[in-house]
Amino acid sequence: MIQFIMHHNERFSYLDSARLALEGGCKWIQLRMKEASDAEIVACGKEVSALCKKYGATFIIDDHVELVREIGADGVHLGKNDMPINEARKIMGEKFIIGGTANTYADVENHYRNGANYIGCGPFRFTTTKKNLSPILGLDGYSDVVSQMKKNGIDIPIVAIGGITEADIPAVMATGVTGIALSGEVLNAADPVAKMKTILKLLK
Repeated sequence: MIQFIMHHNERFSYLDSARLALEGGCKWIQLRMKEASDAEIVACGKEVSALCKKYGATFIIDDHVELVREIGADGVHLGKNDMPINEARKIMGEKFIIGGTANTYADVENHYRNGANYIGCGPFRFTTTKKNLSPILGLDGYSDVVSQMKKNGIDIPIVAIGGITEADIPAVMATGVTGIALSGEVLNAADPVAKMKTILKLLK
């Protein structure tokens, strides 16, 4: 599983980034526009929602539980400082996907008990796309989290995130995680569509 976190750079807008990832075969898009207004998020989100439906991809928005229905998203991803997962579940019901950010096994267990559908676990290494980073996990951190999950019978998809490059993917996947979340590695490539296709082949 590859999750693409929407981003922008001097060449591409947020919307471009989603379109390129989808053209490359990605089936999971997350809209994260930290500095944008609600109106900007809704406008962009509705366009991405339509694109994701066209490509048969899952569409998640970051943080804004209250905008999920209006945008037409499949669910929400909640960071450590966002609404608690159990509270979001009460508001959204069972049919929406809820993901949670984790840095430790204790975070994973907490999200699992509170009804999360998947975990975004990181950061793998330092990344410039996120402020106020939690401690870096690295390969040993993922191996440790996955082994504790198995030991305690916790079966939930866990997605590695944070500065992961194409070269890192085989070693990260070997730790037992379910998938990888990427942003700049794809968008900053010379050909983002080709880069996404190459990365997806690594997971087959």
